[in-house]
Amino acid sequence: MDPDVDLHVPRQRAEMARAPWPTLGAVSAGGAIGALGRYGLGQAFPAGPGAFPWATFAINVSGCLLIGVLMAVLAVRNAHPLVRPFLGVGVLGGYTTFSTYVVDVQRIAGLGRPGVALAYLVATPVCALVAVYAGVRGTRRLVGEAR
Repeated sequence: MDPDVDLHVPRQRAEMARAPWPTLGAVSAGGAIGALGRYGLGQAFPAGPGAFPWATFAINVSGCLLIGVLMAVLAVRNAHPLVRPFLGVGVLGGYTTFSTYVVDVQRIAGLGRPGVALAYLVATPVCALVAVYAGVRGTRRLVGEAR
């Protein structure tokens, strides 16, 4: 079962009756794709010791923007039941990396750069939340569902 199934929505509740293998396969395939994308960007734009990790920051913020877009689209469009597990949980879950964010904060602070660590610590969740909001609001406007 997709972990973000809303049990109050009959169509989503019906997902619980299915065998989990298609969902697990979708999440796994999507996760591999997302993780490969994240790894590639991290390798293409490495951060030096004690430097602000711009690649990880951009990955997390862009992933949150895309999660907002995806959820807004799925709220107004009928999609195959495996779209959300594949794209949301799999691709975007594998792409974003808040565990690396926490390790980066600790590493930067340990290298004697508390100002950079604090800026990164605060900027990432603030920008990620703004990105989700912007993704949802912008997508709702584009699909004519602004509230």
